[in-house]
Amino acid sequence: MADVLTELKSYVSITNGKVQVQNAAAVRGLMDALIYEAVFNPDEEKKKALQRLVIEIAKQMGAVPSSIQSLYEEMGKNYPGFTVPAMNIRGLTYDTSRAIFRKALEKNASAMLFEIARSEIGYTKQRPLEYTAVVVAAAVREGYTGPVFMQGDHFQLVRRHYLSDPDAEVTYIKGLIKEAIDAEFYNIDIDSSTLVDLDKPTLKEQQRPNYETAAELTAYIRSLEPAGVTVSVGGEIGEIGGKNSTPEELRAYLDGFKETLNSGKGVSKLSVQTGTAHGGVVLPDGTLAKVKIDFDTLRQMSDAARKEYGLSGAVQHGASTLPDEAFHTFPETGTSEVHLATGFQNIMYDSPALPASFRDEIYSYLKTECAKDRKEGQTDEQFFYSTRKKGFGTLKKKWWDLPESVKSPIMKEIEDKFDLLFRELRVAGSRDIVNKTVKPVIVEKTVPDNILG
Repeated sequence: MADVLTELKSYVSITNGKVQVQNAAAVRGLMDALIYEAVFNPDEEKKKALQRLVIEIAKQMGAVPSSIQSLYEEMGKNYPGFTVPAMNIRGLTYDTSRAIFRKALEKNASAMLFEIARSEIGYTKQRPLEYTAVVVAAAVREGYTGPVFMQGDHFQLVRRHYLSDPDAEVTYIKGLIKEAIDAEFYNIDIDSSTLVDLDKPTLKEQQRPNYETAAELTAYIRSLEPAGVTVSVGGEIGEIGGKNSTPEELRAYLDGFKETLNSGKGVSKLSVQTGTAHGGVVLPDGTLAKVKIDFDTLRQMSDAARKEYGLSGAVQHGASTLPDEAFHTFPETGTSEVHLATGFQNIMYDSPALPASFRDEIYSYLKTECAKDRKEGQTDEQFFYSTRKKGFGTLKKKWWDLPESVKSPIMKEIEDKFDLLFRELRVAGSRDIVNKTVKPVIVEKTVPDNILG
């Protein structure tokens, strides 16, 4: 580490905690080594300081963590005909982000979100500050400039925790929100759909614990916003994997939310359930069951969200395992955002380039450490498919240290996937509308003056 920091000192200065970049090309060339140290330095405090250093360098070089709020407000008035991909990157995060930015530059695209969920933060061992640092480091490395949209996905209240101690669960989510905003996640999805009470007689009463909690957390988010930044907040009405949502539920939630929030900006989008499940449904032989999305319902809910409430539209979760030919339907139905995660994970695990010995090592780890996650009657294929997302965190360094001969063909597959996604979701060419509607705000943060030694 001493080597990269000593070299960096020639190209970056820090005065009173403020970072200035003197030689952008030289800094770009050092980014691989710098982000590696920022992720794997054994000293926890130094690691955080290095992650903050990376983010401050990125902002100086034009890759600025930003809110998508103003683009979504424009989508609420005049839908531009594309669906924003929101990507959860669980492993090989730096390499995958580089591949995404390369494709974005090629396709003139910048309407895209990099996100991580409450659960993923734990099992991938990527806290928000690290996740932001890795993504913007990738932007710098590829010469990408403009807003970079970091998102807290599924900041979800766990129903059983909430029912036993609601204050403690809400307090936990508030802590996560504060950590995320400090890490420059200016887009946050509140998932209190787990609290919906289907035993109540009316839709509004069923949705009440959902919208009241979401309104409380939205007000809290507004209290933490840096000057000049309006965080884009998402709500959710149907737990993904449960029964399909309806336009009537959407109205019950949004009307109740507006009454409860009373003042200030509300949500910019609403996640709904239309037939998908996170990760897809795996059959006993390890293949994925075909998913049938109710696109008519998605269209109705996007129309209602936009025309009646001024939102950007409805959001689709759990979509990355859909067949390639399904993606063009999202912009056709006015879906404003689609969440993608497991498909990228599957490319990594199933690539012929991944050494069988490494995959076996991961599966052996899962068999031991995740044995309690095994459901009765599951085949090995089903068990490994459902738990292998947990093979990224503890083994993160081993994934990162894979040789280029392994990573390069995997990243080629990832790039090909994004070529298709950007085209089918119609975000190719979206840089123009993003530049027109989003004005990045550099939120100044300080780093220790002596971090470079």
